[in-house]
Amino acid sequence: MNYYRAWWRGDIDWLMSLYSPQVEYNDFFQGCRIAPDELRDYLHACLSKPTEAALRYIDRLRVDGDTATLQYQTPLSGSDSRAVICCCEIITVCDGMITRVNEYASLLSQGKTPPGGADSRATFRRLGLSARQLSIMSGDIQQYFSQQRPYLNPELSLIQVASATGYTRNQISFFLNQVMGCSFYQYLNRLRLRHVLTLWDNGEGQQHRIDDDAKAAGFHSLSTFYRCFREETGLAPKSYLRQKISGRNF
Repeated sequence: MNYYRAWWRGDIDWLMSLYSPQVEYNDFFQGCRIAPDELRDYLHACLSKPTEAALRYIDRLRVDGDTATLQYQTPLSGSDSRAVICCCEIITVCDGMITRVNEYASLLSQGKTPPGGADSRATFRRLGLSARQLSIMSGDIQQYFSQQRPYLNPELSLIQVASATGYTRNQISFFLNQVMGCSFYQYLNRLRLRHVLTLWDNGEGQQHRIDDDAKAAGFHSLSTFYRCFREETGLAPKSYLRQKISGRNF
């Protein structure tokens, strides 16, 4: 179907040529209808980065008369909570032109219950996030933290992350709370702890440098580091290092 080929290629002009001038585009994830004169901007935001590689189709394309239905899931990049967006698109065609698109989506996150019903739609609409845009944002934020490693800065703030990524503070907070299942500072401490553990697992840790390694990873408070470390590993840092050292010597 040309509609899905155009999506996969990210070809907005091709997509627009398939819609009727009076197309009715309903985004039920946000609980809104996209006006025909706003549709190009909406599509541009959804196609700003390719997401097709992350799509997992859960059913074949089904066609019944003038209606086609496609269901797929989009895993959210780097999600510790194994969050996915489950999507269903129902396309209606008349005289060779798309006259209606009903786009449904639900955010499913293991161990985390997102706001439901009208509250959920109002939240996504207020944040300006469609299902595809949420998927793109997930990848962008994960890539930013992975490549730039801003968490090494002990003074890193949500405002700085928003400025660097181009997303609003509310959008980032929502992503962390509902997808990653933690607050902004909990997420930073998680990344900082992983930085230390990676360093030590690679044989670069020494017992007399524990506090220095924690500070270099961005921990502002050593008590926070020790608490996070024990919660993650069940051990004190010195005990963890002793095990690593004895294992390498053995």
